[in-house]
Amino acid sequence: MTNLFAARAQMGMSLGFHIIFASIGIAMPAMMVIAEWLARRTGDVQYRELARRWAKGVAILFAVGAVSGTVLSFELGLLWPRFMQYAGAIIGIPFSLEGFAFFTEAIFLGLYLYGWDRIPARAHQAAGLIVAVSGAASAVFVVMVNAWMNAPIGVTIANGQIVHIDPLAGMHSPAALAQVLHMLLAAYASTGLAVAGVHAMMLLRRSSSTFHRHAIAVALFVGVPAAILQPFAGDLEARVVARTQPVKLAALEGQFATQHDAPLRIGGLPDVAARRTRYAIEIPGGLSLAAFGDRHATVQGLTAFPRQNWPPVAPVHLAFQVMVGLGVAMALVSIWCIGVAWRRREIASHRALLRALLIVSPFGFIATEAGWVVTEVGRQPWIVQGLMRTADAVTPMPGLTVPFTVFTLLYVGLAAVVIILIRTQVRDTGTA
Repeated sequence: MTNLFAARAQMGMSLGFHIIFASIGIAMPAMMVIAEWLARRTGDVQYRELARRWAKGVAILFAVGAVSGTVLSFELGLLWPRFMQYAGAIIGIPFSLEGFAFFTEAIFLGLYLYGWDRIPARAHQAAGLIVAVSGAASAVFVVMVNAWMNAPIGVTIANGQIVHIDPLAGMHSPAALAQVLHMLLAAYASTGLAVAGVHAMMLLRRSSSTFHRHAIAVALFVGVPAAILQPFAGDLEARVVARTQPVKLAALEGQFATQHDAPLRIGGLPDVAARRTRYAIEIPGGLSLAAFGDRHATVQGLTAFPRQNWPPVAPVHLAFQVMVGLGVAMALVSIWCIGVAWRRREIASHRALLRALLIVSPFGFIATEAGWVVTEVGRQPWIVQGLMRTADAVTPMPGLTVPFTVFTLLYVGLAAVVIILIRTQVRDTGTA
C-alpha cells in the first residue's frame, strides 16, 4: 500500500463514517424541536416524550460525531500538510465559522438536555431551535470548503503558487449553492425517512400505538419534502458540474466520446480499455438536456481530456447510479405518502406503505455515502480542481499504513458502541 493510497483510504474512511453523524446532527434536532412544539401546542404528553427520547439519540450521535469530526480536523493537518499550507488561508474562515457553529450547538444541546422542567418552556424550545440551526450551519460552512475545492475562485496564481487570496470570494464558489442545497436536503431526507422506517416497523407490530403514530408523522414531515425536492437539487448540481468539472460529468455518465445529443445512461459498466460503457439503457439526448438544457448540446467526453486527468471512471459512475437510483426510490415513496395523506387516509394504518418506508429507511444514508464518493473520487487526481494534485498534497512522512490501521480499529469500535446504544434506544421505543 503506497503512502498516497493509505492517506486517501484513511481520509475516505473518516469522511464516510463522519458524514452519517453529521447528517443526523442536521436533521434530528429539527424533528426534536417540532415534537416539543407540538407537545406545547396540543398538550399531548406523547409528543413531549417523543422529544425527550429523540434528544437522547441526538446526544449519543452528537458525541460520536464530535469525536470523528475532531479526528478529521487532525487528519487534514497530518495527512495533507501541503494542502493546508497551499489553501489554508482561503479555507480558514469557513472552517472557523464551522467551529463557532459546532460550539454553539454543543452548548445549547447541553442546555436542552438538562433544561427540562428547569428553565421556562419557551427558553427550552429556543435552545433546541438553536441546536437545529447550528447543526445546519456547521454543514453549510464545511460544504463551502468542499465546493471551493471543486470550483476554486478568489485566488490569483503565479508560477504555480497562490500570490493573492480573497477568502470571502472563495466562500462563494460557483459550486457552493448547489452543494449546500444538495447536502442539507440529503440530511433531512435520509434522517427523516430512516426514523420513519423505525417507527413504521413498530407500527407493523402494533398499529394502535399513539406514540409511533405521532413519531412517524413528524419524521415524514421532515423527510418527505426533502426527498421530493432532492432530485431537483441534484439536477442543479449536475448543471454546475457540467460547467466547472466537465471531466467529472463525463465520468459520472460513462461518456467517453465528445458528442452532441449525448445520451443519459441508466446503469451500465464503463469499459475504460474499450472506451465505452456497456449494458446501459440510453435515453437519446438526455445528458445534453440535463447538463445544458438543450438536447442537442455538445458534451465533452473523457477522451477530450488527458488520460492522467481522468478520475477512476467505474467507481464514480457506479456510485452515481446508486445515488440517483436510491434517491428516486425515496422520492417515489414520499410522493406515495403525500397521495395517501391527500386522500385523508392514515399513513400509520396503510400497511403496504409502512413496508415501503421500512424498505427505503437505509436508502438515504447509502445514497449519501455514494454521493460523497462521487464528489471526492470524481475530483481526482486533484485535491483542488485544476490547481493542486492530491499526490502533491500528501505528507512525506512514511508508514501511513500504521495510522490507517489504528483509525480503522477506532472507527470499528465507535461503530459498535453506537449500534449498541441505538439498539437500546430503539428497544425502549418499541415499548411505547
